[in-house]
Amino acid sequence: MQKVISLIAVLMFATGVFSQETDSLKVENISLEENITTVEENPSLIQVVEKWYEENTNYYTITALMAVESSFVPFPSEIVIPPAAYIASKENSDLNIYLVVAFGTLGALIGALINYFLALWLGRPIMYRFAESKVGRLCLLSKEKIQVAEDYFVKHGKISTLIGRLIPAVRQLISIPAGLSKMNLFSFCLFTALGAGAWNCVLALLGYIAQGQQDLIEEYSHELSVVIMALFILVVIYFIIKTYVKKNREKHN
Repeated sequence: MQKVISLIAVLMFATGVFSQETDSLKVENISLEENITTVEENPSLIQVVEKWYEENTNYYTITALMAVESSFVPFPSEIVIPPAAYIASKENSDLNIYLVVAFGTLGALIGALINYFLALWLGRPIMYRFAESKVGRLCLLSKEKIQVAEDYFVKHGKISTLIGRLIPAVRQLISIPAGLSKMNLFSFCLFTALGAGAWNCVLALLGYIAQGQQDLIEEYSHELSVVIMALFILVVIYFIIKTYVKKNREKHN
């Protein structure tokens, strides 16, 4: 009889311990779910941007944005190709990284042709006048910048439309002196496509490498968001100060 009572007591004790452990696991699961929900409800800037890119990036937008970037409108290719390549490197992505480079290069060629034909049809005096106009200033143009691109083209010749695509200060404007000099259209398209393709390959490689560090990026996404915002604010302040100083110099002159 005592053995039976002891056995029952042991079973009751074990049941109680098991019940407590089960309740503890339930509490931990609830806590984990709440944390996940909190993360989902408060995504970082990087996560928001990544989601937006995934929902809106396709071959049409890549081509269009790279055409804008390659024209006289100030728009960096660094915010088009690397994110697109990052998305294309994911499993089950609708994008292909090779097609990202191809369509990005096509867009760059379209934008370069816009600059080329504008320069060809309008001529040097009007292009320089446009660069000094209010619209030209909004596009961050100036006669000095066009002069730098033209001097580079005169110094290096037709190959400058290839090499110039790899130089940030010249990349967008090198098509203007090519148009002003009436460069052969086939040569212009060939050199521009090769230069833009090489640059886009570099940018796509950066996106591919970043995808390989996805876990690290997600872990520190909030910290990276703060850094990006700080850099953005500093860039804005820099351009405001630069514009203010330039206006003061013009007034004194």
